[in-house]
Amino acid sequence: MTETPPPHADAVVHGKSGEQVTEWLRRDILEGVFVPGARIRQTDLAERYGATRAPVREALRMLAATGLISHVANAGARVARLTADECAELYRVRERIEPLLLEYTVPLLTPDDVAELRRLANEMSHTDDPELFVQLDREFHDLTYRPNATILLAQTVRDLWDRTQHYRREFSRKVRSFGDQSADFDHQLIVNAIERGDTDEVGRLIELHIRRTRLSLVAHPEVFA
Repeated sequence: MTETPPPHADAVVHGKSGEQVTEWLRRDILEGVFVPGARIRQTDLAERYGATRAPVREALRMLAATGLISHVANAGARVARLTADECAELYRVRERIEPLLLEYTVPLLTPDDVAELRRLANEMSHTDDPELFVQLDREFHDLTYRPNATILLAQTVRDLWDRTQHYRREFSRKVRSFGDQSADFDHQLIVNAIERGDTDEVGRLIELHIRRTRLSLVAHPEVFA
């Protein structure tokens, strides 16, 4: 996590686009610089990213469309927050659509991709740092979805991941501190199935993987406090 502006910000001029500001703000939300419920002021963002108000407004509009930002009457923009039930609903959607996405993407993964997935899975299994685990976990799953084989599914999955990122981080801090490594076993099994090219097994494993996390999140309501 970083409390400093994006590394590009010192070179930013007034012509910066809304897409650039959107990606910087998205990154800051995912890294926990701005937490759920935090008020987002346009003037602060303009100063942070070295941009004018116009691209900042566009960024807020774009992230509101994905569910990361909410607009509250008489309170302005805030980082969206989820209740336990809302988070569980998003996880249920993921349980249904991620196996379908992997039907498209797994056949496109290369031996180098599989080797990188194995490296990430091994590194996750050896870290006690929940922040590093969440980062590696996101890299792992992003890699399985990376091939541009769909017009809708991959972006939908990415948006669902983004909306639950904060709660997954808080959950990982609690669970990994007690030595729960069930996610690590899942990752190894997923890589094995990908290596065999068994998309049906990959789909079953990812559905179980997501379901286990959903049930564990529901069992820890304090994550949503």
